[in-house]
Amino acid sequence: GPGQAEMYAGLQELGVANGEDLKETLTNCTEPLKAIEQFQTENGVLLPSLQYALPFLDLHGTPRLEFHQSVFDELREKLLERVSAIALEGKVEERYKKLEDLLEKSFSLVKMPSIQPVVMCVMKHLPKVPEKKLKLVMADKDLYKACAVEVKRQIWQDNQALFGDEVSPLLKQYILEKENILFSNDISFLQNFFSPSPKTRRQGEVVQKLTQMIGKNVKLYDMVLQFLRTLFLRTRNVHYCTLRAELLMSLHDLEISEICTVDPCHKFTWCLDACIREKFVDNKRARELQGFLDGVKKGQEQVLGDLSMILCDPFAINTLALSTIRHLQDLVGQDTLPRESPDLLLLLRMLSLGQGAWDMIDSQVFKEPKMEAELITRFLPLLMSFVVDDHTFTVDQKLPSEEKGPIPYPSTIPEAFTKFLQENRIACEIGLYYILHITKQRNKNAFLRLLPALVETFSDLAFSDIFLHLLSGNLTLLSDEFALEEFCTSLFDGFFLTACSRKENVHRHVLRLLLHLHHKVAPAKLESLQKALEPTKQSGEAVKELYNQLSEKLELRKPSPAEVTETPSMELPLPTVPTPASR
Repeated sequence: GPGQAEMYAGLQELGVANGEDLKETLTNCTEPLKAIEQFQTENGVLLPSLQYALPFLDLHGTPRLEFHQSVFDELREKLLERVSAIALEGKVEERYKKLEDLLEKSFSLVKMPSIQPVVMCVMKHLPKVPEKKLKLVMADKDLYKACAVEVKRQIWQDNQALFGDEVSPLLKQYILEKENILFSNDISFLQNFFSPSPKTRRQGEVVQKLTQMIGKNVKLYDMVLQFLRTLFLRTRNVHYCTLRAELLMSLHDLEISEICTVDPCHKFTWCLDACIREKFVDNKRARELQGFLDGVKKGQEQVLGDLSMILCDPFAINTLALSTIRHLQDLVGQDTLPRESPDLLLLLRMLSLGQGAWDMIDSQVFKEPKMEAELITRFLPLLMSFVVDDHTFTVDQKLPSEEKGPIPYPSTIPEAFTKFLQENRIACEIGLYYILHITKQRNKNAFLRLLPALVETFSDLAFSDIFLHLLSGNLTLLSDEFALEEFCTSLFDGFFLTACSRKENVHRHVLRLLLHLHHKVAPAKLESLQKALEPTKQSGEAVKELYNQLSEKLELRKPSPAEVTETPSMELPLPTVPTPASR
């Protein structure tokens, strides 16, 4: 076929006879057998000792092809070893000169499957493959595919579009993996989105593949960062910020100084990475991080865009927010005001920088966002007053109550709190983390008191996937409360259901939660929830799938009619249990 001809085309250029030559010889000769013998002698393996060995192999029925193939394979292995050795020996210029000559000689045979590995090996060891050869490889799908990543890097660095095509499916896969974790059916307060350590996350398939594709190539690293910035701008999806940090730290793990030393965020990210590992910013690291921020020089403000993206990584925000809540509790104990705590102010500064990442990269105005004084003088003291309310209530419960009846838990929320959650992004983020904190403490009173403030929040943050993922995990700690009508009404009717119809993701999170806790919910409530959560025509596949899973579970829970009517035959009279009216 034409494939054969093309495959062996290179041989003639090198003065090696091929099948065509044999055909020609045989067509134009008078004694074909003599001609074949002559062709074999001229083109066989030129070793005197073989002259007698080959007929011996013939006697044993070993085909000549098999013999030649094994000799060839042996030689190819030797050649591959030799090429790899040449790449390491002698003066730099000399060894590359040798390899370039070898490439010149062998490249015309690159289509021969048997020779291809050798040609590819030579190219792999050349730091600069001649432009012309790269173009030929690029133009041929199969050759491009067969190339070592070392050669592909040389192609990619001058072909952003081609590199983009290779990276794009990986980035899609990465985002999908993150979303699968946020929506996973396993709900637990022990294991959540933020549980895996940074080191573990960097072992993920996508990060490893990208690290491999980049190698030590700064140009490719910059391209990937550019893709991540562009996608973050286009989608506002914060997982791209996580990948930005993970990629840098993955190169850091491999000690690729060629890249780490030129990324101005390296040391900052490294320090922050240690904080994320501990889920806390300690004083020593706080000083270090502050040093980096204060050290941004005039004319280099653009680095703030990168730093803000590193701080916008949800793992960074999570760490900063958890640290903020811990600091506020400490301040209550020390009777100190937020504005008197430099550590707290630094955490807020980093939170603002992270939360402002999108605006900064979008506007290309590189300066730190201004911190609103009210946040520090009014909002944080408000949160501290909630902590105090809890202490007071707990102490009151323990005091012997004489004439005074039991002191009720404060049920109203200061209007200022609700307003802050609606209008101030940082306040909203910290407020949400405070609510996660009280839920984790199983503080039902505080939870029900603050829950109404979540219906309207800044940019709907209370209905974001990360918050709902964490909240549903923490709510498993309050699972016994789900039997109470009042609790369910506040949580479902008062919060979740207000957004279900307009936000598909909220619908999914409620169904996830019920799949996990349905056996704790009062039957009457469960029935009304099942009606309220029925998918509409507009609902996506995920919602329908979850709803079906839930319906199946509830179907299994219903007692069969036979069970209901049968009275247990026992000697002792059983106390009658009132059944819920709405069955």
